[in-house]
Amino acid sequence: MDVSRATTEREQVNGMISGHHHISMFTKDLKENNHFYTEVLGLRRVKVSVNQGDPKMYHVFYGDTLGSAGNDLTFFEIGNIGSTHPGTNMISAIGLLVPSSGSLEYWWQRLDSYDVSHDGVSKYGNREGLRFKDPDGLAIVLINHDGEAVPEAWQPWSENSIDEAHRILGMGTVEITVEDMKRLSSLLEDIFDYTIVYEKPQEALLASVENEAFGEILIKDESGKKARAGRGSVHHLAIQSSERPLEEWDRILKNQGYVTTGIKDRYYFESLYFTEENDITFEIVGPVSRGFTADRSAEALGTTLDLPPFLEDRREEIESHLRPIEKWI
Repeated sequence: MDVSRATTEREQVNGMISGHHHISMFTKDLKENNHFYTEVLGLRRVKVSVNQGDPKMYHVFYGDTLGSAGNDLTFFEIGNIGSTHPGTNMISAIGLLVPSSGSLEYWWQRLDSYDVSHDGVSKYGNREGLRFKDPDGLAIVLINHDGEAVPEAWQPWSENSIDEAHRILGMGTVEITVEDMKRLSSLLEDIFDYTIVYEKPQEALLASVENEAFGEILIKDESGKKARAGRGSVHHLAIQSSERPLEEWDRILKNQGYVTTGIKDRYYFESLYFTEENDITFEIVGPVSRGFTADRSAEALGTTLDLPPFLEDRREEIESHLRPIEKWI
């Protein structure tokens, strides 16, 4: 990367990432997955759709009441997927914010009641965290947000058995393990204007919004065998552009030598993808979006198969390849 050019671009795009938008993973079994995220963690299933590149595959979103940006955990179901082989060059954990230290104690007991093993409370980035795994082996960390404010749009889902004082608020610090920490850190700092919270020889914490956990990325430097994706692996992390249009992000990234997908119309939002030097894939979501209520009322979110208009005429064909929703919800 041309550092002098990156510095110039940084001056032009200062402060343009407002935090995470969503994060996308692979699951082997949506029935098990749905139970864990809606019943155990108390998130709302806000959208049932398909992988637009392969509509024979479900794409399911869990989040807050309306699936607000910065909340959504999305999963592609692949029934014959193998196990993840952990290693370097992977998104290695997802942080979810909870209100307080008392919330971590509450979740400790709740996870125990569901026989979900965990590592107890320990340091995670700059905060306290409770680390465990979902049924596919995806590492999740509940993070003490210590009573701090969250984006106004976030509305924790209330129709669950979670104590109101301890509901999951939204996405927090995302952990990425890579061979070359400096490359990833420089990308985030020089192009996207993330700020360094701290930097150690084998670990760095960066924030898209200073002093806010909802856009943090924890980078861990690790050499050795590269990860191989499987069930529970993260496909990509999506970050939210607050103002700058995608056309400009596309130009900036290409000027730095990155290959992008160009702008993709996902109907609910527009975005573009690129992969950095450690094989970590990022999605940038544009500043204007329709949201998940574009084709479904707020009350009915997540209850039926929703297809973007450009796939609607294939509904019968698509549904013939999918397990009926009532078989896994």
